[in-house]
Amino acid sequence: MAVSMKRRNFVSVTDFTVEEIWNVWELAAQLKTKVKSGEPHRLLEGKQLAMIFQKPSLRTQVSFETGMTQLGGHALYLGPDHISLGKRESVPDVARVLGRMVDGVMARVFAHDDVVQLARYAGVPVINGLSDDEHPCQALTDLFTIYEKKRRIEGVNLTYIGDGNNVAASLLLAATKMGMNITIISPDGYEIKSQYVQRAKIDAAKSGARMQFSNDPYDVAGSDVIYTDTWASMGQEAEAEKRARIFKSYQVNDALLKQTDGSPLVMHCLPAHRGQE
Repeated sequence: MAVSMKRRNFVSVTDFTVEEIWNVWELAAQLKTKVKSGEPHRLLEGKQLAMIFQKPSLRTQVSFETGMTQLGGHALYLGPDHISLGKRESVPDVARVLGRMVDGVMARVFAHDDVVQLARYAGVPVINGLSDDEHPCQALTDLFTIYEKKRRIEGVNLTYIGDGNNVAASLLLAATKMGMNITIISPDGYEIKSQYVQRAKIDAAKSGARMQFSNDPYDVAGSDVIYTDTWASMGQEAEAEKRARIFKSYQVNDALLKQTDGSPLVMHCLPAHRGQE
């Protein structure tokens, strides 16, 4: 890679520069080619990654564990009952202990401050595998997928429909940083947090990306990509029925796609609830 990224944390999309993100994507493309050809690519030989899971996940666990294995390293699964992050021990103490035993930490947590504290005290690279506020790995991977399909990033029109949640926040930050136009469509009262809008405005001014916000689910004309997510995330189960009623008209279906005037890619953070979002 042209830019050294050793001992770097990845807590938010904002932690990486545009050049660094392109370096990550270029390396990812190279590694995909090596995987398909069977060529060894053991760049993390002998390295240990601790994976902290307060929230379960099919894709996060399998992707990180498989990735570490393919790269020659090893991943350690630490579920909710293993360490009780912030309860049995404070987050800084967990970070200090892990930092002396492993080479990196991936954390999938509820409170965003938990992953911030892990990064502050671990002394080894910490990756945000998901928090209630941001989902940076998801955003970088999704934009890479869009690049693979469209062969460009700048000027692509991405429309996110649904809750202004952690996925929406990271997509907004990533898109505006990389020059991708983005529209966020959410029901009234479920818009993205203003702190992410303000940060995105700064990057959009630099990249030339356009950003728009709407409450109209059919405001999708010209979309190259339609993206959605679950209506009720983990920790919001008590709101599930209420959210299902509010978000019903924000469903990505044939009627909505006809309003795009094209054949957009359709993406979902997953897990998807068939018949709902």
